[in-house]
Amino acid sequence: MGLSVEFHFDFGSPNAYLAHLAIPSVERRTGIAFKYVPVLLGGVFKATNNVSPAVSLRGIRNKPEYQRLETARFLRQYDVPAYVPNPHFPVNTLTIMRGAIVAEREGFFERYVDEVYQHMWARQRKMDDPDVFAEALAESGLPVQTVLAGVQDPVVKQQLIANTESAVARGVFGSPSFFVGDELYFGKDKLRDVEEEVVRHKS
Repeated sequence: MGLSVEFHFDFGSPNAYLAHLAIPSVERRTGIAFKYVPVLLGGVFKATNNVSPAVSLRGIRNKPEYQRLETARFLRQYDVPAYVPNPHFPVNTLTIMRGAIVAEREGFFERYVDEVYQHMWARQRKMDDPDVFAEALAESGLPVQTVLAGVQDPVVKQQLIANTESAVARGVFGSPSFFVGDELYFGKDKLRDVEEEVVRHKS
């Protein structure tokens, strides 16, 4: 079997969004396609007793500023657009992550991921508002009723739970997380290490 490279993501993570923008250049250089795996970040945090950087960095001197510096370096390194925070952050992503499971099942996963990421971060919409979510799907030409009905399907709900539990069992504690084979890499800044490991496997 060929080398498997996975990206475990939740639309609610701005760092996962930036990783999503950078992944195509890594894929072009390495010839390896990343497999996107939808997980529920809230479920990951609950299972691992973790919290978001917005919480963990609160009140700490210098570290948030350094994180912003690292993000600026990442943007330059991968030539991706500047990140502007979503004013509605944090957003409850349960429904839109279930939507990713629906899209995967129905055959429009890649487009769904691109479009939802655009609405969430580039257009800064409040994607946990049901009306906003439906409008965004319609504007993107995605099958609104298929998604809205699908997110209520117990099979879809269970698949997202299963993805999340499996990710935690493999060592995931946040997003973005990557696997090269069974080797875990956490954080957008580890994309360089992911790329190096892929090249090493191919050499």
